[in-house]
Amino acid sequence: MRDKQPENVCDQNVFSHIYEEFSKDLYNYLYYKYGEVLNPRDKVQDAFIKLLDKCEDVVPNKAKNFLFTIANNMMLNEIKHQKVVLRYKQIVPKGYTNETPEFIFEQEQYFQKYQKALGLLTEDQRVSFLLNKVEGKKQTEIAEMLGTTRKAIENRVYMAYKILKENLEGFN
Repeated sequence: MRDKQPENVCDQNVFSHIYEEFSKDLYNYLYYKYGEVLNPRDKVQDAFIKLLDKCEDVVPNKAKNFLFTIANNMMLNEIKHQKVVLRYKQIVPKGYTNETPEFIFEQEQYFQKYQKALGLLTEDQRVSFLLNKVEGKKQTEIAEMLGTTRKAIENRVYMAYKILKENLEGFN
């Protein structure tokens, strides 16, 4: 007697088998067709996530077709998006500002020094500092995101401030 074939890909073993069988081929297909610029690895993962979302509607023998179609459409959508981005980059902004050339030059120099000073921070300090000060996240939120305590985040942000103050004139 033959084993009954699963009706959909929701079963973990079936999904794992499909992933192992098709993920490399799907990546190669996307890479060879579109190149590395459009992140084919991400599109492969996104296609498998969509398969998991629609697992009840997809039978195992149609999974390959589903994955390749979804991933190809994602790449085409990304290309369309890049065209829109390129079109907006071509729009010429106004050719004047109210700032003096000296101010703009000083601003660029300060930004370069700021980038260099950020490079002196440890990765944990830099991530915590930027999440807190640039994105405006609270220390408790950051602690939850990074899987650590609020006190550790508080210390990282404090140390980042200290290092930035030492290396940047006028940093507050």
